[in-house]
Amino acid sequence: MNMWRRLTPLLLSSFCITLFFVGLFVYPQNPFKSISDRNFLSLQPLIGKGHWVPDKRGSLYTNSSCSTIPDSKNCIKHGRPDRDFLSWRWKPDGCDLPRFNPKVFLGMVRGKKMSFIGDSVARNHMESLLCLLSMEETPKDIYKDGEDRNRIWYFPNHDFTLSTSWTKFLVAEQERRDDNNTGTGLFDIDIGKIDEGWYKDLPSTDIAIVSAAHWFFRPIFINRGDESLGCIYCNLPNMTQISPDEGFKLVYSAVFKHIDDCEKCKGDLVTVLRTFSPAHFEDGTWDTGGACSRTSPFGENQIDLESNEMKIRTSQIEQLEVITKRRDNKAKKFAVLDVTKVMLMRPDGHPNGYWGNKWMKGYNDCVHWCLPGPIDAWSEFLMAIIRQFR
Repeated sequence: MNMWRRLTPLLLSSFCITLFFVGLFVYPQNPFKSISDRNFLSLQPLIGKGHWVPDKRGSLYTNSSCSTIPDSKNCIKHGRPDRDFLSWRWKPDGCDLPRFNPKVFLGMVRGKKMSFIGDSVARNHMESLLCLLSMEETPKDIYKDGEDRNRIWYFPNHDFTLSTSWTKFLVAEQERRDDNNTGTGLFDIDIGKIDEGWYKDLPSTDIAIVSAAHWFFRPIFINRGDESLGCIYCNLPNMTQISPDEGFKLVYSAVFKHIDDCEKCKGDLVTVLRTFSPAHFEDGTWDTGGACSRTSPFGENQIDLESNEMKIRTSQIEQLEVITKRRDNKAKKFAVLDVTKVMLMRPDGHPNGYWGNKWMKGYNDCVHWCLPGPIDAWSEFLMAIIRQFR
């Protein structure tokens, strides 16, 4: 009995290290067959309960040691005076989450291609991981499109390819234009068609981190082929009104089905859903003077667990449950990188006014994350997921 008591904390810690932030993983013979079963639900206290703790070690890199930090995320370069936002680390209750180790990570993805698919926050995540990995090996910049939205980096010593594929909605979209052929800011999306911009490269991908969210907060007409399903933020007569979280359900259901049905894709493709990354505008929105001037994290008692951000997160995750229930012993693997609640606690991690954008002076960025900064924790969670699939 005494031996068991001594071993219990060690076993709990090992269990948490192994499964923390995997959220769900579904593949043949996996005991966690559905995110709705009791085995998955038993992980929730490990995943959701935690807090940010002071950490003197800080990030593995600095704004000067990583040469690939984009100017708009280099908050310190642009005069951010405080440094406390760099000295916190996510600590799950009762668990020890391993620090990110670039050497171990590169060893796990040797010979693989990883693609970040989504909007500019997906790009932000890739840029964070790129800085972390560059502490072990200097990558080669092998591709950049004309708009600098799609990038490919290569780590020759590990034959590892890291890329980003930019997409607004993941599915096919078209902006409505006025008589002068000027964009109106109104979008039509078709959940019956995937955005081929990223989907065409999926067959060569081993690990896909899928996310897209921040373009959904505008008037969007949702269609399935010729069928009109409704609209987000339209308030038009004779038009079905769709809430943002319901819109996310429609889109992510279609996206996961396309991925699961991809016949040209690798049989052991790993698809990771990165949940909604919250913004922290206060005293206004992005275009009405909103800012994010806080310099320390929130505690759990300071965030709203019933917020729209949490509802969107839930609607994203629910669609994986649908996929797992309809799957017939397929080899493709799915996982959730659940960052929403964790990042709701980090209003201090955004560039705010320290992003050096000469075209939008006076506007604050409370959507993206400083580099280095709290977004670096996402790669610790990602490393735990990849370890599960080795």
